[in-house]
Amino acid sequence: MQFLALLALAGLTTAQSSGSTMLRFGCSQITIDRIDPLVNPDQLPSPHMHQVVGGNAFNTTIASTDVSSLATCTTCNFADDFSNYWTANLYFKARNGSYKRVPQVPNRLLFGDKFTTQTSGGFVVYYVSPGKGKVTAFKPGFRMLTGDASQRAKVGSGRKSQSCFRCYSGPNFGGDNAAPCADAKLDTEALPSGACLGGIRSNILYPTCWDGKNLDSPDHKSHVAYPVAGPQTFTGSSVGDKCPTTHPIKIPQIMLEIVWDTTGFNNKADWPADGSQPFVLSTGDTTGYGQHADYVFGWKADSLQKAMDTGGCMGASCANLKVMTIPDANKCKVSRKYEENYEGWIDKLPGM
Repeated sequence: MQFLALLALAGLTTAQSSGSTMLRFGCSQITIDRIDPLVNPDQLPSPHMHQVVGGNAFNTTIASTDVSSLATCTTCNFADDFSNYWTANLYFKARNGSYKRVPQVPNRLLFGDKFTTQTSGGFVVYYVSPGKGKVTAFKPGFRMLTGDASQRAKVGSGRKSQSCFRCYSGPNFGGDNAAPCADAKLDTEALPSGACLGGIRSNILYPTCWDGKNLDSPDHKSHVAYPVAGPQTFTGSSVGDKCPTTHPIKIPQIMLEIVWDTTGFNNKADWPADGSQPFVLSTGDTTGYGQHADYVFGWKADSLQKAMDTGGCMGASCANLKVMTIPDANKCKVSRKYEENYEGWIDKLPGM
């Protein structure tokens, strides 16, 4: 994105002098499956399909322990990141009522990071820290959820700064100039209403304040919160101002960025007869307001804290942390736990 390209050219000096860090790295897909160890542990199948990246400890349930000790490989750029990140899939619904999964494609080249441009499916993960000692890395067993899979309408003033879709205006990430979720025209909280000539990008941000005690909560949300002033927009250098007294610990800002190649579905003759947009999340959500993301922390030892405390990191290299090769990352897989047809043209969404 032009925003990050400018950071690379002009903002890197600022980042180095201020000590801020922004990790941006790709992760290949490790599985597509109807399981959810956070919201529906031990349930097979879970209500809807997910696409997952990260370590191979992903299963119908993941013990609340040091996940890096359970996993033996990862699909992510950083070899010490055995975390799991997952979201709903995106499908196209044709005029005849059949569905087809929208493929995910690698993100654009930035900061000389060729790994991210060669991932298989998957998406990009960001971690932001304002500087040394400014955030506390997550602890073993930590997990959280952002967004609401059941939401189907805008709530209050909305959550566009934390969950949005960018409608690329042309090939090669056309129109990708503003910060994530900050473009008044191309970014929307709801799924785009018209054809996107370069595809669609999802951005999903997590809260940046923690209660300092609980690694999880019954709703997987209550142990984290947003700053007093409200959710922090993505700048690549800040996690927001003061945290509430109930959640006083600042944690890194995580953002997921998924590029959906919708360009093969832009023929309006295949769209619904009423002209409405044809894309639907695997939850059955045609609005996009139910976009959500899950996270189970799995960085090895203090590797994430080292990265967050190493000023001036930008991209997929930081603190001398070991990195993966694409062949090794793409070899890391998790066997599917629930066998069903989710590829090609299907009559209904899995689980719906």
